[in-house]
Amino acid sequence: MKTAYLLLGSNEGNRTEWLKRAIALIDEGCGAIMKQSAVYETAAWGITAQPDFLNMVVEVETDLAPADLLACVLHVENQLGRKRDVKWGPRTIDIDILLYGSEIIDQPELKVPHPYLQERRFTLAPLAELAPDYIHPVLHQTINELLAVCPDELEVRRKGAL
Repeated sequence: MKTAYLLLGSNEGNRTEWLKRAIALIDEGCGAIMKQSAVYETAAWGITAQPDFLNMVVEVETDLAPADLLACVLHVENQLGRKRDVKWGPRTIDIDILLYGSEIIDQPELKVPHPYLQERRFTLAPLAELAPDYIHPVLHQTINELLAVCPDELEVRRKGAL
């Protein structure tokens, strides 16, 4: 079994419901949800003229290989109506693999640790809640250390438990 950390985000429709449904589907098919962060609200990153996102991180125990975990979370996104029309555009649900054990994966379709992890406060804040002392396998800094020097200035508002 491997521990993976997944970022979930939504900014369309009933954002809270999309997060709940994604967690249930991940738990059913991708691996057991062991922990989940609080929900955080942040302005959209990339294309800013769209609704705010709700984001959270879940810790998953999985026996799936990294590529199979990716296929599983993409399937969950599809089940929940995710459309990939515009990069960084609005979405019912977005699921990113942030970390997979301490593995470093650099394939065209999958890069782990997530290549923008250290640049996005909306990712680091919920991840730090679950794994503050986790050492980034490439940067060799803890998640808390990365959060302390994160260049992203977007406000991340903690909304509370899901």
